[in-house]
Amino acid sequence: MLKKLHDMGLTSDHCYMAGVVSIGISFLSWAVCRQHQNGEVERADRWGIFVGEWAPTLFALGNGLRTYEK
Repeated sequence: MLKKLHDMGLTSDHCYMAGVVSIGISFLSWAVCRQHQNGEVERADRWGIFVGEWAPTLFALGNGLRTYEK
């Protein structure tokens, strides 16, 4: 799978950047959801956690793709 992603042009830098962006989107989705739900903390927390779980996966893909870049 990683070789196919590498052959398609995806680099580790793309994955690392996507991981950092997902952390920012996680915070943003938490803040927006909390504001629009009149302070309903549980739903806002679920949205933030859902998006925040993408970051470790993207960082792991970046590490795997780095082996093909050497």
